[in-house]
Amino acid sequence: MTSFTRRNPEEDHLLTPENSVVLIIDYQPVQVNAVNSINHHELLKNAGLLAKFAKAYDVPIILSTVNVATGRDADTVAPLNEILKDEVSYDRTSINAWEDKEFYEAVKNSGRKKIIIAALWTEACLTFPTLDALKEGYEVYPVVDAIGGTSTLAHEAALRRVEQAGAQLTSLSQLACEWQRDWNRDAIVPDFMKLMFEGDFFFRM
Repeated sequence: MTSFTRRNPEEDHLLTPENSVVLIIDYQPVQVNAVNSINHHELLKNAGLLAKFAKAYDVPIILSTVNVATGRDADTVAPLNEILKDEVSYDRTSINAWEDKEFYEAVKNSGRKKIIIAALWTEACLTFPTLDALKEGYEVYPVVDAIGGTSTLAHEAALRRVEQAGAQLTSLSQLACEWQRDWNRDAIVPDFMKLMFEGDFFFRM
């Protein structure tokens, strides 16, 4: 029962807290209300869990909104905004966050090449920056249970498009287990267990 010495976490081909950055894009009232591929409560619960897992593992989070300054949309919805209140939020006018200078520079300055992304909607604000990031040599991991589209068909078509372009689909439970990787990294185990129960991935006996 002896684990190998931990691989270099910055060079690991799997996701680690040290080689990942999390993008959370456009979880705002207009976008949430138009989602029809997933229950809104589940969507926001899972987006919140993604943020909580990232904070527990000390993974950088880059938060972005669209059209708050123009008055066309409100800020990040309250439950998620409360979790992310200490994060800088990059407001844009571009549908594609990758085409916003401040957002793009924040991703680049993170120094991380593995991008974990959650965005609304799947067919727009997730697809476009994913395709651009892949083109620039990043690895991109859409979190499939924390995103949604205007219809199930639009959501699934968008996932197929980004996957065919090279994106690697993941889920919250897979991501958490990949970051944790070994139970002997016990400092974070209490947070891991707490969030897994919160997400109903485990059932209390």
